[in-house]
Amino acid sequence: MIGALVYLQVQSVRNRLRVRIGRLKKPKYLVGALVGAAYFYFFFLRNLFASSRAPAAVNPSSSPETLALTELLGALVLLAMAGVAWIFPRERAALVFTEAEIAFLFPAPVTRKTLIHFKLLRSQAAILFTTLLLTLVTRRTGGGSGWIRAAGWWVILSTLNLHTLGASFARTRLLEHGISNWRRRIIVLSGGALVLAAVIVWLKHTVRGPEVSDLASLDKIRYYIRQTLEPGPAFFILFPFRLVVRPYLAPDGGAFLLALGPALALLLAHYIWAARSDVAFEEASLALAQKRAEIIAAVRAGNWHSAARRKKKTRPPFKLRATGSPTVAFLWKNLISAGQAFSLRLWFLLALVVVCVGGPVGASREGYSWLVPTVGIVTAILLGYSLFLGPVLLRQDLRQDLANADILKMYPLHGWQVVLGELLAPATILTGVQWCLVLLSVMMFSQAPQGDTIALTKRLSIGAAAAMIAPGLNLISLVIPNASVLLFPAWLNIGREQVGGIEVMGQRLIFMLGSVLVFAFALVPAAVLFLLVFLPAKPLVGTVVAVPLAALAATTVLAAESSLAIWWMGRLFERFDVSAEPTG
Repeated sequence: MIGALVYLQVQSVRNRLRVRIGRLKKPKYLVGALVGAAYFYFFFLRNLFASSRAPAAVNPSSSPETLALTELLGALVLLAMAGVAWIFPRERAALVFTEAEIAFLFPAPVTRKTLIHFKLLRSQAAILFTTLLLTLVTRRTGGGSGWIRAAGWWVILSTLNLHTLGASFARTRLLEHGISNWRRRIIVLSGGALVLAAVIVWLKHTVRGPEVSDLASLDKIRYYIRQTLEPGPAFFILFPFRLVVRPYLAPDGGAFLLALGPALALLLAHYIWAARSDVAFEEASLALAQKRAEIIAAVRAGNWHSAARRKKKTRPPFKLRATGSPTVAFLWKNLISAGQAFSLRLWFLLALVVVCVGGPVGASREGYSWLVPTVGIVTAILLGYSLFLGPVLLRQDLRQDLANADILKMYPLHGWQVVLGELLAPATILTGVQWCLVLLSVMMFSQAPQGDTIALTKRLSIGAAAAMIAPGLNLISLVIPNASVLLFPAWLNIGREQVGGIEVMGQRLIFMLGSVLVFAFALVPAAVLFLLVFLPAKPLVGTVVAVPLAALAATTVLAAESSLAIWWMGRLFERFDVSAEPTG
């Protein structure tokens, strides 16, 4: 029977690959696959192969002290993930099966143990893909070559997968014995609290508490963490988790083989625990499959948010009046589609937290000399990334609704009104995020990296300028992908259903490069006007006034460009015909 299940899995993979290869007959997928493969080779595989041929140490920056600290932190992360698997879930054990697999496998003469093995076999495909991805991403960390890191990641992910599965079976067994979810949580939390209290008592008598000097630099923080977590009870608590992490950090093949033995022993113990668990999971798996099918159907119908929260009433972001601008109705609809995470109340509370926490920390001059400029620099980097990543993540615009263009065209609206209404929601969300980041940067950037103090007036001036420019920049960054969808609908994904694959990633890379070039070209007039206003105004009114004044002039240019682009996109939308576009 195991052979038949292996055959089923192999055939599923073959058919999936056959469909992917068949798509390459279309030029848009072929070009995307070539670009995606080139990207993977030049940014990941080439360096991986070069590192495997290097005769010396692969990662010279990974010192023994750094590897030891990484091992401790990795063990802490695994401990936290194991605790989450025992505390938070409340459902019975349910294995993820498709409806077709349930229809054919559950009535078949197979044991639960065989179904568990089938599930474990299927999970290995995802684990191997994740292992490859993490190995490529973390090529500059770890102690050894690429194959050591890959094997280490496989051990970590496989052990974590088996532990999560075994914990779900154990939770189900406790429910069958009359122990409710809250009683289980109380027992687990009580045991964790006793262990934590024992560790704290031991630390109090043997390790001094953290002082301001221990947080003065990253090196001192690393030293204090190792001093706290390596000896005493913490060593015994983290020891099994350190065994799982240790193969990944092995510096060479000999050390890897020595570390692999204990890690495989733990992996085998978890496998025996999960495979021998005789717990009823059929009904819960059936309910999970039905739930997943309902969510997928709702997503394809355009109601993904209501499907995810079908048991909880969703509150609209604001009350929509019967009369008013039609663009506000589009904003209301797309904010509901974005979810409750983008409500006005949430952003107000977030801004309040930034002011109450960031203000005192930013004004501090003792013990946080490294923290304040670091947070300021990270915030500035996030602001820059939001201009490019925000339009990719927030698709509550024409990219989501163009599949319903025939319905949108029935509205008694001009094309520019539809386009403006579709752009308002992602622009509003992006602007809210950026304003919070600007506020945090103003609060925290009181010191330069060199230690020089930055006056509050300068920070407020730059912050006000950034806040004024942000909406215009967001509209420009959102106009580009939405105009691309109107011009090249066959090359871009339309609707809520996301398509994956290296060929789709290649298509996104092509359009991302084009978007960056168009965005840079659109910023040239605004940048020129900014300089033309700032340079003569600086000697007359000073830098503090000249920066917001120049930003206001640049914002006017961005608003004019956005208005012209929205009018042009409206003309494109009025002539758009879904039935005439080859989207397959």
